Amino acid sequence: MENSRIAAQGLVLLGCGKMGSAMLEGWLARGLPAASVWVRDPYPSEWLQATGVQINTDLPATPAIVLVAVKPQMMAEALPVLRNMGNSDTVFVSVAAGTPISFFETTLGAQTPVVRAMPNTPAAISQGITAIVANDHAGARGLDEAESLLSAVGEVVRLSEEAEIDAVTGVSGSGPAYVFHMIETLADAGVAEGLPADMAMQLARATVAGAGALAMAADEDPTQLRINVTSPNGTTQAALEVLMDEQDGMPALMRRAVAAAAARSRELARG
Repeated sequence: MENSRIAAQGLVLLGCGKMGSAMLEGWLARGLPAASVWVRDPYPSEWLQATGVQINTDLPATPAIVLVAVKPQMMAEALPVLRNMGNSDTVFVSVAAGTPISFFETTLGAQTPVVRAMPNTPAAISQGITAIVANDHAGARGLDEAESLLSAVGEVVRLSEEAEIDAVTGVSGSGPAYVFHMIETLADAGVAEGLPADMAMQLARATVAGAGALAMAADEDPTQLRINVTSPNGTTQAALEVLMDEQDGMPALMRRAVAAAAARSRELARG
């Protein structure tokens, strides 16, 4: 990772659970010196203790970045201890769901640079996608630094306004669970057609994983890929006539699901 400001001033990781560990592993693999990373975590894992980073020690006064990766319900307790870093050039990057930028400005100071990020769970295997948005005090530099950090665990997209984060939550933040449920239901449907349960699950998992990989690798968009495998009056067309039904099929169901997740995200942000 080529960022001299981070290497010189240090990076503080507040919380090192699954998401924090995945990001830290990516940073270290990209060449961020372990000595320039401070981690605050009440239950450091054996893996974390073996990385060489500084764990639960005194923090630098003005680190380049504080990445906040604690659970939202822990935020009110964990964040105020860093109040002395607010209103400086330290950029706070938060991956905590449901915590708006205004919470950080209120807790840390109105002049604090803040970048809010919404990653998803495939970040744990560096296959995630994260959406980011910043306040005016973070600016272009804050966004660039956040993108540099978060690209260690997958793709990064930039939002034009914070209100879009709720839709992102509905699509990519919660989206992996939709895909996992699709695997469950596809396997169950195979069992209903007479397949052994373990074989149905193997087929379903490999099919969804392979289709996703093809969608990422192919030049064609998903619509064209669907058309490519749909022979007229064939088996795939018979299935798609059920799935693509505008009233009872996947289009209406997915719109309702994403809308429900986005609405809940807005509720959580309001407290």
